[in-house]
Amino acid sequence: MIDWYILAPAAFFAGMVDAVVGGGGLIQIPTLLSAFPQTAIPTLFGTNKIASIAGTASALWRYARAVSIPWRLVLPATAAALVGAWIGAALVAWISREAMRPLIVVMMLAVAVYTFRRKDFGQAESHEPRPSDPWLGALFGLLIGLYDGFFGPGTGSFLIFGFIRVFGMDFVRASASAKVINVATNLSAIGFFASHGPILWTVGLVMAACNLAGAQVGTHLALKHGAGFIRQAFLIVVAILIVKQLAELI
Repeated sequence: MIDWYILAPAAFFAGMVDAVVGGGGLIQIPTLLSAFPQTAIPTLFGTNKIASIAGTASALWRYARAVSIPWRLVLPATAAALVGAWIGAALVAWISREAMRPLIVVMMLAVAVYTFRRKDFGQAESHEPRPSDPWLGALFGLLIGLYDGFFGPGTGSFLIFGFIRVFGMDFVRASASAKVINVATNLSAIGFFASHGPILWTVGLVMAACNLAGAQVGTHLALKHGAGFIRQAFLIVVAILIVKQLAELI
């Protein structure tokens, strides 16, 4: 018996949150683990990606219609992120993920403190595009992909923070640009998990429909209320990530 009354709302809320600032996996993955405690982890992670990619792609489509995405920067970053994610996944066999957790907590704390103290952070474009941006974007995408393939939590938050801090975007454009990389890395992850075990396709597709609906609501709220709303949601998600990582450390 599948607990749709739990899975469907979780997928909807995950899609809504993910469309604004990322972090939908914080909701969907624990829900799937709880609903299917005897199911293999690769199967559940693959199912989560099936649900997530529908909402992420629909959010990207909505953003792309309303926001000018700097493709000259984002496409090299996306290609490099795919390479980085593959390398990061390979590093799992060589380095303990647990050794990374204290460093990630420190990085997230730094992101939260910086964003909180800088009230104008991400509220408007801070500088014009530069000739070096595609190269910087590729390096940024490689590092983010490396982290996503190796560890994962907070990837969307780090993407948004980097697009604002390094490339001068506002929160709306940063969130839109992050979705391009999210879609690409989700596709890569689906291929990986599908080759390492079966995926619960019925569960994934039903959750995908709910995630898509939530993403439409989240994108509408983000575009309607702008950078200030996304900044507040960003700080909340980063704070939750910090608490979660600290709890797993203790």
